[in-house]
Amino acid sequence: MGPRDAHKRLLIQQIYRAESMQRIVEAQSCECATRYPPWDAAEAEYRDRYATGEYWDIVEATSESRRLANELRKVAKPICEAARNW
Repeated sequence: MGPRDAHKRLLIQQIYRAESMQRIVEAQSCECATRYPPWDAAEAEYRDRYATGEYWDIVEATSESRRLANELRKVAKPICEAARNW
C-alpha cells in the first residue's frame, strides 16, 4: 500500500490487535502464538469487509476496532501479566 493508503494499514493493524486480545481472552492464555498470530485473519477480514470501503468507512471501522481492542485489553492484560508476557 502506498502512503495515501495509510488509513487502510491502520485499520488492518487495529483488526489484528482486536483479534489478538480476543484470542487471549477466549483462550485464557497469553502464549506468543495466541498473542501474536499470523496476520492472515486480519488481512482476510479487511479484504472481506472493508477493501472497497470509502475513506470515512475505513476511519469509522478503525475507531470501532480500536474501541473493541481497548475493551478486551482490560481483560487480556492481567492474563498476559500473569504469564509475564505483557
